[in-house]
Amino acid sequence: MPLGAPKTTPTLPELEAEETTLILPHFDEHMALKLGNAIVALAVARNAPVVVNIRNASRCFFHAALPGSSANNDNWARRKSNAALIAGHASLLIGMRHAAHNRTVEGEGWSPIDFSDSGGAVPLRVAGAGIVAVATVSGLPQVEDHKMVVEAIRSLMN
Repeated sequence: MPLGAPKTTPTLPELEAEETTLILPHFDEHMALKLGNAIVALAVARNAPVVVNIRNASRCFFHAALPGSSANNDNWARRKSNAALIAGHASLLIGMRHAAHNRTVEGEGWSPIDFSDSGGAVPLRVAGAGIVAVATVSGLPQVEDHKMVVEAIRSLMN
């Protein structure tokens, strides 16, 4: 979606259904590089000033900071990734569930210094293995961050 295009926020049921369809055939360093490069290609084509990060709880597989992004985007990516990793759901879905139930990250016992329920972090699932990492974009409005990650994941599922 080009910058400035109409933004449609997915519903909770749509995000929940989306999670069940985003299954990669495998995940390793090569797949992390392909996915990271796919996200970067989308961002460059849209002139999006984002940070792209792919990691699990112990290791960073891919990181890129595009022109116009800032250290603040790195921090947001870290916080969104932490939330997606601990909850096992996309950070946008976590935030929408929190909003629907008048909750916050603090209500989960998570420090807002280390966790954010803003959209942009999407767990990477592999059939038979579950969640193996999380891919995160930070720098655009949260729905656009989320959709950019999802679009790149879908491109590798074909």
